[in-house]
Amino acid sequence: MTNNKAMNCIEISEPGDPEVLKPSTRPVPQPAAGEVLIRVAAAGVNRPDCLQREGNYAPPPGTTDIPGLEVAGKVISVGDRVTEWNAGDQVSALVTGGGYAEYVTAPSPQCLPVPDGLDIVEAAALPETFFTVWTNVFERAQLKDGESLLVHGGSSGIGTTAIQIASRFGARVIVTAGSDKKCKACLQLGAERAVNYRNEDFVEAVQEFSGGRGVDVVLDMVGGDYIPRNIKALATDGRLVNIAFLRGFTIEINFMTVMLKRLILTGSTLRPQSVERKGEIAAALRERVWPLIARGEIKPVIHTTFPLANANEAHWLMESSQHIGKIMLTL
Repeated sequence: MTNNKAMNCIEISEPGDPEVLKPSTRPVPQPAAGEVLIRVAAAGVNRPDCLQREGNYAPPPGTTDIPGLEVAGKVISVGDRVTEWNAGDQVSALVTGGGYAEYVTAPSPQCLPVPDGLDIVEAAALPETFFTVWTNVFERAQLKDGESLLVHGGSSGIGTTAIQIASRFGARVIVTAGSDKKCKACLQLGAERAVNYRNEDFVEAVQEFSGGRGVDVVLDMVGGDYIPRNIKALATDGRLVNIAFLRGFTIEINFMTVMLKRLILTGSTLRPQSVERKGEIAAALRERVWPLIARGEIKPVIHTTFPLANANEAHWLMESSQHIGKIMLTL
């Protein structure tokens, strides 16, 4: 429990541009059974936050309307049936909402220890992108050692995460990005080839990169006209996994190519999935990826931080796409 009955937070005053994000106060939430209460030290800013702010990504029923999907901080109290965490523990947590606040509750299975070698802001940059990349690239698309992966938006939070994990697990990575500076950053993180999509065709680049074979997996957050081009870029038995649709989600494609290449088209959203499912992803990350972070082989890329009260500025930056890696809010 905390002695403060009210906390500072950021509210979405109405659907709109980043200026609708307003500092406010709310009662401090209390942990239900199976939850912990976290005093937030830092929170990540993610594209779904922008979609929620615009009125296009409503929180699941029963979830707070305060935005924010990932945090790190100190456990203040625990609810009934919580055995793994205690008051005083430093954790990184995936939340369904409420991260843009001084306090947030999180289901116990969705919390992870702060990896050795990371500060609390870096720890807050992990959950949303690492959970998303792990479940989509390694569980749904089954990327394996020696295979190849095309990542669109390579310099984004998702992209910088996917490059590092996939390359450390033995995959060859090719990415797209919107400037030479972003391409260079992707290469430094472990990509073998970076395509500036403003002056180069990624399908042709993939064919050159793969010796005409195509890539085994495509991780796409663009959608729209990228979807048929992704299908062209895939190898036989390739897998296309969509996690967002910046260019729209309705498109006409030739399914004969899907049949002839024996392709798998899949995708997922993280937020609506069950606590049990998210707990399984957390356990896999803790076993397979957290040791790599502790050894310094993988590290979240932080572009910049803003105070919580300046969340609107963080959203303007997110929507400008000028950043490389994560944008964070600090308290």
